[in-house]
Amino acid sequence: MAIYKTVKLTVVGLVLMVCFLINNTVESSAADRIEMAYIDPLSGTFGNAGDSSLKHYQYAASLINKAGGIGGKMVEIVPFDNKANPKDSLIQLQKAIDRGMRIIIQGLGSSVASALTGGIKKYNKRNPGKEVLFVNYAAVDPALTNKRCNFWHFRFDSHVDMKMAAITDWLKTQKDIKSVYILSQDYSFGKAVSAATVRMIKEKRPDIQIVGNEFHPIGKVKDFTPYVQKMMNAKADAIITGNWGSDMTLLIKAASQAGQKSPYLTLYGGGLGAPTAMGRSAVGLVKQVTEFHENLDASDEQKKKIDDFEKKYGTDYYWERIFTSMGMLSKAMEKAGTENIIGIAKALEGMEYETPYGKVYMRAEDHQLIQPQFISTYSDGVERDVENTGFGFKTDLRIPAEASALPTSCKMRRPS
Repeated sequence: MAIYKTVKLTVVGLVLMVCFLINNTVESSAADRIEMAYIDPLSGTFGNAGDSSLKHYQYAASLINKAGGIGGKMVEIVPFDNKANPKDSLIQLQKAIDRGMRIIIQGLGSSVASALTGGIKKYNKRNPGKEVLFVNYAAVDPALTNKRCNFWHFRFDSHVDMKMAAITDWLKTQKDIKSVYILSQDYSFGKAVSAATVRMIKEKRPDIQIVGNEFHPIGKVKDFTPYVQKMMNAKADAIITGNWGSDMTLLIKAASQAGQKSPYLTLYGGGLGAPTAMGRSAVGLVKQVTEFHENLDASDEQKKKIDDFEKKYGTDYYWERIFTSMGMLSKAMEKAGTENIIGIAKALEGMEYETPYGKVYMRAEDHQLIQPQFISTYSDGVERDVENTGFGFKTDLRIPAEASALPTSCKMRRPS
């Protein structure tokens, strides 16, 4: 009996020792890496867009790791599926915080970004010393760097007003366009697109008639034919839309099938799935305003990076600003230390950064990235096509970073 007890105690001791070693190994491993939470849709209507941007972030992290990491620590992008829902996003935010993550990444949906920026602001106020930072790569409601700005939020994409300023500057020169139809997703971003379009057309081309200004449920419309028919009946000379994701793809598909010949002035005409839906019928008709497209002049090194990404993931290289966000974040963390969130935020403020397509800077007043923008047209005869269609985008106009900057109403409060 005594021998049995001794053996039993020895086994228990060994189990406890193994558990101790495993826990220590996990903790040590966690201490040697930087986990960043990626909170965006990975399922549902916009899951394909979320998966695409996740791949870009993972590839950007792999390049940083290949170069030695940040402060010697390897970077890992940890995905959290928010299903493009603000409430689910706050739940995922708490899960990420509970796991000790200090960098939160999101971009698909301004309603989600609004929920996250508010949630992060409240959390940081209640938990000094444990703050988290919000890296926004694509949510472009102007309010996020205006009346809703806060110290913990940094936006790496040009916002709606900046993009619409570029589109309406181009529109100002197109004297043959006498009427436009505006179609927007029915939430904060879509409403911002509509408001900016109406305001800027009145300022720059008061002779243009707005023959339609309509909203549709986001991610719910399966067939946009009725909307396209309204545009055609209204005899609109041009269509302006901020649609993205499947809403962009299905809209363009319906327009192509209906034989609509009016030009589409878009923010996301080159988004995942849209070029495939457009085909030849949209050549010369679809324009976009972006910080990047694959036919911009670039170095051999940049072209190789694009090729390597597409070979690895089997999808188009689209989100250049994701690499900008990771490059600037890495630079700030090297300067301030990987755990010093306030220091990282201060290092990002005013930072200048050289991208493959020109210099950008993070405006300190509102944490809005100021970057060059390009208006381009869906075309044939391109060096690099999109989605294996044989078609791609050609640049019409480059807007320098300084020219794309707009005033901000942000009244930012900084931690003391």
